[in-house]
Amino acid sequence: MQGGFERVVVPVSGTEIDERVLAILPDLISKDGGDVTFLYVVEVPQSMPLDAELPREIDRGETALRLAEHAARRTLPPRSTQITTELLQARAVGPAIVDEAIERGADAVVMTAAIRRRHGRPALGETTQHVLLHAPCEVVVIRTAPDGSPGSEGRWR
Repeated sequence: MQGGFERVVVPVSGTEIDERVLAILPDLISKDGGDVTFLYVVEVPQSMPLDAELPREIDRGETALRLAEHAARRTLPPRSTQITTELLQARAVGPAIVDEAIERGADAVVMTAAIRRRHGRPALGETTQHVLLHAPCEVVVIRTAPDGSPGSEGRWR
């Protein structure tokens, strides 16, 4: 990763774990700046049409994107960094992230992940697995500390 990434897609969730990505983002972006796309995906259940009106989820996504953009503008070089926000509705978050990375010609997807227990065994979630397996670019994953561990609570909102 010599020189950093020039085009990055950053999925945000609107929770305090977004802080982890925002904290390291300046170290991952090229010193000459680049394009950062913050992405919030509203997952639409199969029982609803894909273009269903989901005002609560859309409001949450718009808030998450606004906060991420504001935080990034404070820490990234203002003249050389283009920040874009994108709110999408999709059936599954993982494929939407991969599609956005393809559409943007991303050098990297930067995201957080948590280890959860599935059938008593530690496992990554479906979204993280899909992005790791299908992204056409590098994927930087920040694994958050398990709940209750030191450093597991975030400060950014």
